[in-house]
Amino acid sequence: MSETVRVVVDAMGGDNAPEEIVKGAAQAVSHHDNIHVILTGIRETVERELAKYSCPADRIEIVHTSQVIETAEPPVAAIRTKKDSSIVVGMMKVRHGEADAFVSAGSSGAVLVGGQAIVGRIKGIERPALAPLIPTKDGVSLLIDCGANVDARSSHLVQFARMGSIYMENVLGVRKPKVGIVNIGAEEEKGNALVKETFPLLKECEDINFIGSVEAREIPSGVCDVVVCEAFTGNVILKLYEGLGGTLIGMIKGSMMKNLRTKIGALLVKPTLKDTLKSFDVSEYGGAPLLGLNGLVVKTHGSSTAKEIENSIYQCIQFKEQRINEKIRAHI
Repeated sequence: MSETVRVVVDAMGGDNAPEEIVKGAAQAVSHHDNIHVILTGIRETVERELAKYSCPADRIEIVHTSQVIETAEPPVAAIRTKKDSSIVVGMMKVRHGEADAFVSAGSSGAVLVGGQAIVGRIKGIERPALAPLIPTKDGVSLLIDCGANVDARSSHLVQFARMGSIYMENVLGVRKPKVGIVNIGAEEEKGNALVKETFPLLKECEDINFIGSVEAREIPSGVCDVVVCEAFTGNVILKLYEGLGGTLIGMIKGSMMKNLRTKIGALLVKPTLKDTLKSFDVSEYGGAPLLGLNGLVVKTHGSSTAKEIENSIYQCIQFKEQRINEKIRAHI
């Protein structure tokens, strides 16, 4: 039997908290025997939601917290002053080794600040990076960074490339993952100052499979496995991806229901179409791990449903089983 993975879930964070958060946690422990979930939040509220589901009581517990960090709050001040919040209490459990991972759909700023200030960076890591999986024609790619470092240096991007390669090779099983840096053209001399400075450094890295510049239009085709950029560019790519994917899925579904002929056609292609559309559903891939910390912190979308929370918890199993942090320490 595999080792139990203890995951703290912020029950109060996100647009759909606590309903969808608790539901996702309950589903996770019901479907996997090696998960123990710790829900942090206001006990009465969380207990009321948890009572709706029949799940193993010995593998899900509630830790009461009296405070909630709201999305609009200044993150640094919130982490400092709200010591009994669901985010701070959850991260403290990871810091003290009482849990293997922390998952939250709450304030992105608070999760990023808390990850660095409470959980702490791996020695040698200059900046941690948010790294979500994004769908491509043939599978997925890792986008790193998408939200943690708007202003980055070339040395940061080199570390992002290395951490992303380790993650893709060990969690996704991609042998010698291809690494590309986001640019406005394929030529090495193109790009802004950051890209021009980083490109030759990546070329010199013998421990990664660097393929050069990648234009945004090439990303959905799966031209590379690790897409490297600073967080401003990464966040724009991610939000465009999500918006375009959601719009196209809605348009396709709408066109299939226009008349009797399209409805009949929809029935014929439904199985194949369902699988294709599912691959572009961001909730299928869980959240974005904050790579480079001493423990695992996973940030999910603020609008996360139970499915995304459940899949984010499964991410934590793979992360621990493959000992990603140990491998990052060994390589950097």
